[in-house]
Amino acid sequence: MIFRTTPSRTARPALRRVRTTAALRPLRHRLDPSRVEEIPFRTSDGVRLGLTRVDTGDTGRPAVLLLHGHTASADMFLLPETRNLVDALLDDGYEPWLLDWRGSCRLPYNETGRRYTYDDVALYDIPEAVAHIRDRIGERPLFVVAHCIGSLTLSLSMTAGLVPGLAGVVSQGVFLTPRLAGRTSLRMSVAGELLKTRIDHIPVDFRKVGLWSKYTPLFALAARKASCPDPTCQILHHSAWGTGASLFVHENLAEATHDRLAELLGPAPLWILPHLRRIELARSVVRWHDTDHRYRALPQNALDMAARIDAPVLLLSGSENGLWLDSQRLCHEVLARRQPQLDVSYTEIPGYGHLDTFLGRGAALDVFGHILEFLGERR
Repeated sequence: MIFRTTPSRTARPALRRVRTTAALRPLRHRLDPSRVEEIPFRTSDGVRLGLTRVDTGDTGRPAVLLLHGHTASADMFLLPETRNLVDALLDDGYEPWLLDWRGSCRLPYNETGRRYTYDDVALYDIPEAVAHIRDRIGERPLFVVAHCIGSLTLSLSMTAGLVPGLAGVVSQGVFLTPRLAGRTSLRMSVAGELLKTRIDHIPVDFRKVGLWSKYTPLFALAARKASCPDPTCQILHHSAWGTGASLFVHENLAEATHDRLAELLGPAPLWILPHLRRIELARSVVRWHDTDHRYRALPQNALDMAARIDAPVLLLSGSENGLWLDSQRLCHEVLARRQPQLDVSYTEIPGYGHLDTFLGRGAALDVFGHILEFLGERR
């Protein structure tokens, strides 16, 4: 049997529920609700985002902004089933802030509504969230811990000079020099062209789309040679939305986290692929918009403007990263050669993949210590 499905209790086909409003899905956490401040936040181009502050009762703490990856959300830093990064930051004397940028699965933009590129995240979402936080924290230090595309777009913001004066940045997975496996890049290109006339996003929750849907062949392909029977795990762990990459080391996830994958990661929009392909082919973070004057503040090639980075950077990656491979090691080598004056270090986490550096059941012991040590030396 390729995958499991729960038979319908009625003969009538289920209607697929698609969110069309920008209402944020509630966060799941075990914090005192009175300490979690949800801040109304809309960018200057009119997009509603999510900005959350965890109130520590201590106005003197350094602040840390957490940026999730594309199709993930702030939930990835708040897992109630394990010791998460927010727990570690609170215990170590920091004030966590979490941004759900427009690629968050807590928002509907990957499935419906206004399309965007990573230029929009770098120009609007991150700088304006940073500006809002600074208005609240005053002169206190502000750090950023960023994962995957959150880190990639942050590099574009930093090299544009839009977020100056950060106390330090932890970049996980990829930063300035993206590198994908050859088959992943090929599948991304071919699938984007073949599927773009039929679908505009790839879902991860088989229960929502049903057996008789246009997405079934994608789930069936992901299920080939998969050891896990869960369709969501198959399309993420064994396929990464059909690209053939792997997003995590399966054994590193707690059972409760594994069962929540469809909640923690959402649909991947196919219309973002042209920008991602351009970035990957350039081996650098490049601007998508060449003629729209609104994006002229962003560099055409972020790596060429790396000298503008004015914060210490820790490049972090799992040794088994099946998506971005050795992008972080490459970034460290390139920057050491081209911009030796920058304060950039690289740490590799043995036995970890990509997402499990934050979602893994042992991440608090194996990963978070590196982050806290880096922040502590610069607070």
